[in-house]
Amino acid sequence: MTQEIAVAVESITRRDLAPAALRLNANDDVLIATRDIKPGTAFPDHAIASSEAIPAGHKMAARAISTGAPVRRYNQIIGFATRDIAPGQHIHLHNLAMHDFERDYAFCADARPAAAPPAAKTFQGIVRADGRVATRNYIGIISSVNCSATVCRQIAEAFRGDALAAFPNVDGIVPITHKTGCGMASSGEGMDLLRRVTAGYIRHPNFAAVLFIGLGCESNQITSLLGAEGLAESDRLRTMTIQDIGGTRKTIEHGIELIKEILPTANQASRQAVPLSHLTVGLQCGGSDGYSGITANPALGAAMDLLVEHGGTAILSETPEIYGAEHLLTRRAVSREVGEKLVDRIHWWEEYTERLGGEMNNNPSPGNKAGGLTTILEKSLGAVAKAGTSNLSDVVEYAQPVQAHGLVFMDTPGYDPVSATGQVAGGANVICFTTGRGSVYGCKPSPSLKLATNSLMYRHMSEDMDINCGEILDGAATVQQKGEQIFQRIIEIASGQRTKSEEHGFGEDEFAPWILGPTM
Repeated sequence: MTQEIAVAVESITRRDLAPAALRLNANDDVLIATRDIKPGTAFPDHAIASSEAIPAGHKMAARAISTGAPVRRYNQIIGFATRDIAPGQHIHLHNLAMHDFERDYAFCADARPAAAPPAAKTFQGIVRADGRVATRNYIGIISSVNCSATVCRQIAEAFRGDALAAFPNVDGIVPITHKTGCGMASSGEGMDLLRRVTAGYIRHPNFAAVLFIGLGCESNQITSLLGAEGLAESDRLRTMTIQDIGGTRKTIEHGIELIKEILPTANQASRQAVPLSHLTVGLQCGGSDGYSGITANPALGAAMDLLVEHGGTAILSETPEIYGAEHLLTRRAVSREVGEKLVDRIHWWEEYTERLGGEMNNNPSPGNKAGGLTTILEKSLGAVAKAGTSNLSDVVEYAQPVQAHGLVFMDTPGYDPVSATGQVAGGANVICFTTGRGSVYGCKPSPSLKLATNSLMYRHMSEDMDINCGEILDGAATVQQKGEQIFQRIIEIASGQRTKSEEHGFGEDEFAPWILGPTM
């Protein structure tokens, strides 16, 4: 599907010659408006005219569609007509809905044999003592429970401004806090998940060292977490509780002293050339619009194909947002077992949402719908384009360590902070985030690269966006050219250059573990 999108979009050579609407596949029932279309606008190539106003990014019927008939975009079903639709009419929430339908999973049918790796490329990474490679050099202060969050933040505040001037190789002191850790069962799925996420951040190579702080009486006991996750105190991991130390002031003072002890060692870190196989990139899309699946997502997919070719790893996630498009991934699975793991997660989500009185099509969000996306099927098909065309090498659960190279799927919610938190816990040392509406986001300790889907939003929010993929629609770049630009920018960011979200200070408030189970 990504290749079909690329062919359609790359037929545009100059913005002044670009059509007002695109048909992404000859079998599609819709055209996608590239700008606001007035009633009566003729499209001679498609032998139709618009019968009403079509907002930019929205869909217009390319042919007559009968009530109940499937509607296709990307040559895939995005929903079913709820009424008769005439050529040239606007297709959106008022006349398109999602129904259940069979998908052909065709496990492994499109998996390709491994190709010979290209000439080795490197980035400037920080090699840790255990051989893992970091893209940033932070010290983390992690809370076990919400009750220790303020203490963690106040310790970090002591190192703002010029406090780290004598330690130029340390990127910062990062408080990682959250709203849970107590009022929950001390064992079971919810606690296991919280411990796995926390342990993933403690282990993350982008932290030179971690100070782990609890209250003392919480459900998420520090000693229990360390035991469950096979962690132990060391020069790299210090722990303490507010109740044992003797209160807030004493804990903050002790924490500051511990960070001062850690800083000289952390400052010894230096960058060196390492293979791209040490890069693990988490893929996110938020605030999507009708162009996400045409520009930024397929361009990011092209970049991920390059990364995988060089031995790196891409993590695709947001299970509710690949719903209805999962068959495109199972066809590329390296084994039936890998493909069935993905289908099992889809079934879990169907049961989970039904149990809670919801449905999988409660997405797209209001902003997505305003941008032209109508059903979760349509959003999912565009979202999957971020994964490029590589084989699906593994499927892991939320926040599990990602050990396979290549394209890996991690089961996460669609909510970006929760999803990216799981990816970082699993080992992502860079995040790439596509957006059409203008999401602002960061996720320390990993840098977050923002990719705009359209030029209008990019210009309006240029201080937050790193790359303008709207140039594809403008005719200034092809999908492949933009993919190569993203690939090179990932290497630069991994080597130490800062992203826009880092310049704004994003990343300390976005830690959001997935909460399962009741709050008691």
